[in-house]
Parts: sequence; structure tokens; C-alpha cells
Amino acid sequence: MHRKPKSYTGIHNLRMQYAQHREAIRQRLNDFASVKPNEYFYELVYCLLTPQSSAVNAGKAVEALRAGGFPEKDIDVAAILFRKQHYIRFHNTKARRLKELHSMREEVLVTLSNGMPAVELRKWLTKKVKGLGWKEASHFLRNIGHRNLAILDRHILKNLTKHHVIRSVPATLTAKRYLDIERKFKAFADTINISMDELDLLFWSNETGQMLK
Repeated sequence: MHRKPKSYTGIHNLRMQYAQHREAIRQRLNDFASVKPNEYFYELVYCLLTPQSSAVNAGKAVEALRAGGFPEKDIDVAAILFRKQHYIRFHNTKARRLKELHSMREEVLVTLSNGMPAVELRKWLTKKVKGLGWKEASHFLRNIGHRNLAILDRHILKNLTKHHVIRSVPATLTAKRYLDIERKFKAFADTINISMDELDLLFWSNETGQMLK
């Protein structure tokens, strides 16, 4: 059962912050919606690299891979991920996953273009792409223009706790728990009339001072 609206806290300040950043937030979402299909592969690579590594490093690593000719060229992916200037944790495991992704690249791109609803695409991706959990699949789909999927990273969970949407940050997120928190997040977003996608970017901006993808 969703919490009653009166149990939420900090709504007034949140609305003030949103009003201040609304145009930048909406422009960022428009940027995501403008991503071309030929960039989808690299967006997916980015989301495979972000777990347990910084978003900034993941972005730099993607550009290094692109510059090296990946995936068309047979390059040492693990060595690139290991570079100090954009170090990616578990670089050997992630390098293997990127190569596995390359082998199924066409299947993924075709599926992304077949009109499947976002919630079904997310479920398919989590089952098909190794290393892509619910958070990463949601992140990827948001980054190519899909809406209303929660990206439940630590920043978002911390803020959902702060505003009494959830009681505490869970130690782990099973699929069932993820979807339960997503429903609560959606109810909160509907109550305060700010979409989940916009709240996600607002929380990130408040926590990090940046509005990264």
C-alpha cells in the first residue's frame, strides 16, 4: 500500500528546487529523446560500465573505446578500461561482457526498434544482456528517450528515504523489491506532480551538482 500524501516530507522545498532547475531538466530529457539509433550500442556500453564506477569515468571509457574502434576493431578492451585516467572496476569482467554484447549487437538493436513498451524492453534486457540489472536497464532506456522507469541508484534511494517515500535504503534490490519501490516512487511523483524522470535528474543535481546522463 502506498503511503498517504501527508506522510511525505520536504515537498515544498523540492518543488522550489524543481522550479529553479525545471528548464535544464526538461532540456536534458529532450537530449535523451534525440539520441540516434546508431548511438544505442554505446549508450548500452556506458550503462554496463557505470556499476561500481563513476559515471564520469564510464563516459570517458566509452569515448576511449570509440576512439580505439570498438566494436568493429579487435582491441584490448580490458586494457582500455584499466587505464588510470578513467579506471573501471572489475575491468576484466566488464570487458568480457562488452564482447558478449558485441556478439548480440544486432539482436539488441532490432529489439529496441520493434515498438516493444519500455517495461517489456527492460525485462528483456535484464534477461538477455549479462551484467545489466534492473537499474542499469532502466538507466539505458532513459538515456535513449524512454520515460517513467525508475533508476534506483543510491542517490535516488537516499532521497526517497529523505522524503519518506520508503522507510530505508535496502541492502539489496531483488526484482520484486525494485518494482515495489518503483511503484512508490511513481505514486510520490504523481502526488507532487513532477514526473519520475524529472525527479531523478533533480535528485542527481542536488546530490552531485551535475546533471549527467
